[in-house]
Amino acid sequence: MIEVETKVRKWGRSFGVVIPKEKIKEERIKENETIMLLIGKKKNVLREAFGTFKFKKSTEEMLRESNKECWDE
Repeated sequence: MIEVETKVRKWGRSFGVVIPKEKIKEERIKENETIMLLIGKKKNVLREAFGTFKFKKSTEEMLRESNKECWDE
């Protein structure tokens, strides 16, 4: 099984994807062969991770502390 990042393109009234030739060779896929695709949108890892962090202090408290440290030096 391989993982490929590609763009969805419109073909007439349908959509399609292009599988790179080197990946076709790697998996030895032949014309008219049935394959299985797992489809998912590419996600922004940073955006997903940011929402999972739990801070003990509020943003305002952290900014006050960082500002205080900058001015105390």
